Amino acid sequence: MAHPFTLLARAACEPDPETAGLSPALHLATTFEREADGTYPKGYRYAREGNPTRTRLERALAELEGASACRCFSSGLAACHAVLQALPADARILIPDDVYHGFRRLVDVEFRPRGMQVRAVDMSDTEAVQQAIEAQIDLVWVETPSNPLLKITDLRRVAELCSEAGASLVVDGTWTTPLLQRPLELGADLVVHSLTKYISGHSDVLGGAVLCAREDTFFERVANIQIGAGAVLDPFSSWLTLRGMRSLGVRITHQCASASRLAGFLAKHPRVNSVHYPGLVEHPGHETARSQMSDFGAMLSLQIDGNRDEAIELAARTHMFTRATSLGGTESLIEHRASMEGPETATPENLLRLSIGLEFVDDLVEDLTRALA
Repeated sequence: MAHPFTLLARAACEPDPETAGLSPALHLATTFEREADGTYPKGYRYAREGNPTRTRLERALAELEGASACRCFSSGLAACHAVLQALPADARILIPDDVYHGFRRLVDVEFRPRGMQVRAVDMSDTEAVQQAIEAQIDLVWVETPSNPLLKITDLRRVAELCSEAGASLVVDGTWTTPLLQRPLELGADLVVHSLTKYISGHSDVLGGAVLCAREDTFFERVANIQIGAGAVLDPFSSWLTLRGMRSLGVRITHQCASASRLAGFLAKHPRVNSVHYPGLVEHPGHETARSQMSDFGAMLSLQIDGNRDEAIELAARTHMFTRATSLGGTESLIEHRASMEGPETATPENLLRLSIGLEFVDDLVEDLTRALA
């Protein structure tokens, strides 16, 4: 297989058969002509079931991830919902103790009331994960690095434990993309992405994807939910995602380098109590991250020497960082997570989460230096 950078640069760029154009056509049709005998010679019947532009994206993502198949959804949480919906109502699942708050809310509001049994553990503690899995778990959901504390889970070991116990392993790969971490090669059964973030990369698309190691009955249920529930990615968003992902290689390389520089700077600053970034050698998951990631990512969080109000004031003093939710775009973002997550949050009140964009890193260092003064 070609290098991932090459796959990205040429994603869905084969010349159009009608015009020889190198940019893929945007197919907006919702319905397709059939023959008199009721067959559909081009393979498409109705846009909810399949669309040529979405098919191009799903094939490109599957090739990039090394997956057997891919299904694209209207958002990252729609993709997560489909995976959970494909489980029995009384399924027992294991999630990280600091999982993305949107996923936790989805589980608590939609699935616990229907009978799903949910247990949360610190997934950087492999022994705790092992004990939980041995207590009969149907599915293990992993974020590594986690959101927002950037804890690291040993994917190889957890995959072994899941295989021994007959549990499915699902990894949220949004923060790492297939370029920094390849969960399917490490033993995961499914990978979920929010395409909204790094893969589309320009803060202008809402989308999600589920990719599988094998097209088994579990993935078939996920695919049937995509079609049956209609939470599909629309053609224009599919086209924009294809357009954005072609530059993912150069974007994330620059972003990771900048994040590493900023993490080192912040770790030495007297007003910062701690920096959560797996690229720092003092991070407790550094060695595990180095063994399963090709780079350490462009997300980091810091806890200041101060309280909630001081953290919020610090974020307000930045000029190069935009105060906004989300991540993975070309612009750097800063966010006080606890205030966004609400009163049920477990995130420390003095924590700020940073998404590093494409700005010149010296400008970002200067901006944080001024804000921390």
